[in-house]
Amino acid sequence: MATDLNGDASRNSMKELFGSEVVTNAISRDVALPYGAGTAVLITLDNGHDHTKPNTFGPAGLLALDEAIEAARARTDIAAVAVTGKPFVFAVGADLTGIPALETWEQAHAIGKLGHDVFRKLGELDVPTFALINGAAMGGGVEVALHCSYRTVSSGVPAFSLPEAFLGLVPGWGGTYLLPRLIGAEKALKIIVDNPLAQNRVIKGAKVHEMGIADALFEPADFVEESLRWAAKVVKGDITVERPEVDTGQAWDDAVNTARFQLEGKLHGAAPAPVRAVELVAKARNRTRDEGFAAEDEALADLIMGDELKAGLYAFDLMQKRAKRPAGAPDKALARKVTKVGVVGAGLMAGQLALLFARRLDVPVVMNDLDRERLDQGVAYVHGEVDKLLGKGRINGDQANRLKGLVTGSLTKDAFADADFVIEAVFERMSIKQQVFAELEAVVSPEAVLATNTSSLSVTEMASGLKHPERVVGFHFFNPVAVLPLLEIVRGAETDDASLATAFAVSKKLKKTSVLCKDAPAFVVNRLLTLFMGEVLSAVSEGTEPEAADRAVAPLGLPMSPLMLLQLVGPAVALHVSETLHEAFPDRFAVSDGLAEVVKAGKTAIFAPDLTIDPQVRELISGGDSPSEESAILDRALRALAREIRIMLDEGVVAEPADIDLCLIAGAGWPFHTGGITPYLDRVGVSEAVNGKPFHEGAPQAV
Repeated sequence: MATDLNGDASRNSMKELFGSEVVTNAISRDVALPYGAGTAVLITLDNGHDHTKPNTFGPAGLLALDEAIEAARARTDIAAVAVTGKPFVFAVGADLTGIPALETWEQAHAIGKLGHDVFRKLGELDVPTFALINGAAMGGGVEVALHCSYRTVSSGVPAFSLPEAFLGLVPGWGGTYLLPRLIGAEKALKIIVDNPLAQNRVIKGAKVHEMGIADALFEPADFVEESLRWAAKVVKGDITVERPEVDTGQAWDDAVNTARFQLEGKLHGAAPAPVRAVELVAKARNRTRDEGFAAEDEALADLIMGDELKAGLYAFDLMQKRAKRPAGAPDKALARKVTKVGVVGAGLMAGQLALLFARRLDVPVVMNDLDRERLDQGVAYVHGEVDKLLGKGRINGDQANRLKGLVTGSLTKDAFADADFVIEAVFERMSIKQQVFAELEAVVSPEAVLATNTSSLSVTEMASGLKHPERVVGFHFFNPVAVLPLLEIVRGAETDDASLATAFAVSKKLKKTSVLCKDAPAFVVNRLLTLFMGEVLSAVSEGTEPEAADRAVAPLGLPMSPLMLLQLVGPAVALHVSETLHEAFPDRFAVSDGLAEVVKAGKTAIFAPDLTIDPQVRELISGGDSPSEESAILDRALRALAREIRIMLDEGVVAEPADIDLCLIAGAGWPFHTGGITPYLDRVGVSEAVNGKPFHEGAPQAV
């Protein structure tokens, strides 16, 4: 008999909650195993769509798999059961569409228990079970495979992961119990915690096999056939799968303690899901399967009903949907074709841009500088980065040679005569950028788009002296260019739809997340981060110890502290942005005297090599005799952000609060567990206190 749901949710009511579920069916067929090994039931997971809509598990999908397993269990004429996926996809986890509709802890608990009750049957049949991981496998897809007796994996699998901690959950259908007992705590925690918190990193098929998660690796072309041949030999006893014994002693404790230490350093207790996952792994060593699964059920229910998952789902939705359909972007049909790109400048940022354009657009890229030595160094940097990609196996020799051939240098701007898109990455001074654009306009075609990578200057003013200001657009990248996905695309007062549409089309080819911004000082990310850092520096100048002020915002679980961010950005750049904002909004943005002194002293780093604050920097930024409590500094920083975001929205800097959140997530690494900044400000009650209303209708308020 198929599994019953427990608690206060029946099967039908659970299906109703997940009413929009795209059901992944479990299609069974008999296959004759080679070598006379008998008959196997091959269950194929298939939701009826192509690879663009991957298999997922909601209540109906779980129950469909349950029926298929039960049908196989009732038979006495089979030698094995195998599970695989539709072409290119195994399964990518739980269907989360119904999660927001869950109203009680019992309902959430029932979802966890249903997954366990169905999946565990694969490991408890009277015949061996095989997971044939033919394509992408994530979350519940990984867990259904872990429940099987054996696993094969295709070398073509592009993504294998347990991303739950990234969203605010734990791998709750067996992941935290089965994986460490299969490959050990250290390797398991890399998959369960480290990778999700490293921008949701995934591993590929070969690595799945190398780590010992899969028992055999086969090529994609005949993957299922080869897997079944291998399974037949296992069934007949011709192959014995040997797995290294897992160290359940000190090595397990060491791995768990290291994970705890790293999480505290990264998140400072701000996100409960990764911590919960580590503790489940810690206790998996001595728990029975029933105890381990019951603990996962409880953890899932607790987290589903908590704020972190809601924030994570909101952030995930932003990155999956809003990022792909930028608000306010013109009709893409207006975009012009780009067959050649020009980059003005040959510094580090220019080099990163040149490499990105060459790799993603596959068109000639010409770098320009007035100094031969600097130009040669810029081109050499790009070629060196290409060699690194080759050394890491990310490109082959032919691709490396092609990329090097695409990126060249020129001392004159005449080389841009046939370029369709030219971006400047020169010194952040208005007069210099205006001069560059005037020189470009004299040589480029009338249709060429002129883009600026400015971080804070006015795009409108930059274009004001041109005959065709309508083709100038802001195209602001974030450093490092290859890592941070955000592009702030800025529309100047004269920018036309064709130029803007071309910018968005180029951004899409660059695989960037674009947000349309009004031409306002420092746009979105730098405006808010400058304000944020400014509050910390003000507290230091008033007498708070720098370490205490820096630590004050730790409850947010940001990827780096304000002073570490200041070091990454560079004191000189941070000072320039703060001066730009002070000039525009003198009542809300101050220029830190201490930061100005740091720049005047020629200091380029805030921290010494041992990661303590540089003594000279400490002296320059400190002062006053009125220290603040850490909680007061955090409150003041959050209030300043809430006030400024409301002003930005009223000014139309971006279309909606979601765009503010998308900018901070994609451009500043703001963690998913906050959901960005606006939902967080709503949850803690700061939005209401400062602006009289939340940013999101129906947002829960602090009491």
